Amino acid sequence: MTHCRECGALQPEGKTCLDDFHTLLGWETEYPGYGLVHHLTVLCYHLQHPSLYSPEGLAYAKGLLVDFLDHGKSTEQVRWQNQSAVSSSKRAWKVTARPGLQGAYDHPIPWTMTAADVAADVHNHYIENVRAWADSVLQAFKSSENL
Repeated sequence: MTHCRECGALQPEGKTCLDDFHTLLGWETEYPGYGLVHHLTVLCYHLQHPSLYSPEGLAYAKGLLVDFLDHGKSTEQVRWQNQSAVSSSKRAWKVTARPGLQGAYDHPIPWTMTAADVAADVHNHYIENVRAWADSVLQAFKSSENL
């Protein structure tokens, strides 16, 4: 067993967090109703692997999580509200990481739930598990002073 160096998930040798993420995306494809929480799945995975984001992308993603969970905004509301800010033709910053330009947190975050936890349960609990995962990510941000 090994630990992911970013999210800390315990993984069997040869398995990665990306494998779990792909499992979750596969369930969303196989069971279209699971797409209801797709935005949270993608957001939580990437927030727990901050090196996938640029520093600006990471800050933006944390704001999205707050909008979704604390402010109760829908994906449609967030898209409409942020359409000009994230339009690639207008945005002066990159969302994804580049060599030498990767997101990171100021303080360590002890994640209590990861993609591995969601993937380890039966898919029938997917929507509830993703919502619990998102709540746990937000609480971890708040308690670690990284928000």
